Amino acid sequence: MTFWDFLVWSFWFYLVFVCITIFIRVFIDLFRDPELNGWAKALWCVFLVVVPFLAAFIYLIARGGRMAQRSAAGSMQAQAASADYIRSVAGTGATSPAAEIESGKQLLDAGTITPAEFEALKAKALRGTA
Repeated sequence: MTFWDFLVWSFWFYLVFVCITIFIRVFIDLFRDPELNGWAKALWCVFLVVVPFLAAFIYLIARGGRMAQRSAAGSMQAQAASADYIRSVAGTGATSPAAEIESGKQLLDAGTITPAEFEALKAKALRGTA
């Protein structure tokens, strides 16, 4: 294999990779779009299977301008869902030493913990190593 053969092979490999990537992105965008109804999505899918290069080219011209907006909106939704989950998991404990001492006092008044355990909880909360 000569250098030029390798260069041509690399070019074709790159071209095939780009085409596959474009088809995948078009399919993802097609099913992510809430504006299209099911029949339109099915028609685009058939069009992409029958004449893939032409269909992808037409899709990118006709609907490509909003592809980035839909992708960004999907990313923002995923990020918001992740942040909400993290907040819900991390926000289960008391947020301040006063709140921790108050919850410890309620446990002491209910008889759940002993006065020695309450003092240990209070000292731990005041140290800030809750």
